Amino acid sequence: MISFTSEQLNVWLGAFLWPFIRIMALISTAPIFDQPNVPNTVKIGLAAILTVIISPLLGTLPAVNVGSAAGILIIAQQILIGASMGLVMQVVFAAVEGAGEFAGLQMGLGFAQLITPTAVGGETLVLANLLNVFCTLVFLAIDGHLRLISALMESFTTLPISTVNLQAHGFETIAAWGGAIFSGGLMLCMPIVAVILMANISVGILNRAAPQIGVYQVGFAITLLVGVLMLDFTLPNIIPYIVQLTEEGFNVLFTAIAGFGGYQHI
Repeated sequence: MISFTSEQLNVWLGAFLWPFIRIMALISTAPIFDQPNVPNTVKIGLAAILTVIISPLLGTLPAVNVGSAAGILIIAQQILIGASMGLVMQVVFAAVEGAGEFAGLQMGLGFAQLITPTAVGGETLVLANLLNVFCTLVFLAIDGHLRLISALMESFTTLPISTVNLQAHGFETIAAWGGAIFSGGLMLCMPIVAVILMANISVGILNRAAPQIGVYQVGFAITLLVGVLMLDFTLPNIIPYIVQLTEEGFNVLFTAIAGFGGYQHI
């Protein structure tokens, strides 16, 4: 008859539960994996498979009870680590979607919105939704999802499961990276916004020279046409910048993980 003690059961449970929590937190927040059309069973199954793969390589784990205060603290830390890694990469998609929001409002597409389950409030501009899909395809083309899983696996070496508190430098790195939503989005939409601004100025001058021309009748059509033409011209050139923004996101991710452990990422 096979028998085991409560201490052995606690070790086995901790060896599976703690890495599973970190992996599940990342899958729940990271781009691609957090899509609502992906069933929860698939997400949980993927997290369980990755946990089974990584568990034998974790080394010595803290000798604490999973249900104790120290065990719950470790669970909270794993949630923070996994969610932080996912949110770092979400900033890249938020910047691209923000560029679509900025440009779409200038083009006069504020009234044309789509229901997007991943967006706050459920609605996004048509152009923002288009750029979000475009960013998703680029992210998949450069194997961003596989690199994200690889970074997650490496995090167990850089930041092993322990009772040591997370250092504040990691959170500071993530907070500073949040500014890329505005700076990156502005850089992406700057050509479209600048040309539309010049078009609006031209329409304003035309209205002053010939008031009989209805600026409200022709202005919207002109800004929309100019915006669509500029989008067609700049869309192929957006790819290198999205790739660059993604690379910066991975660098921030590794820096944040090292910062959580009190190390400096090189």
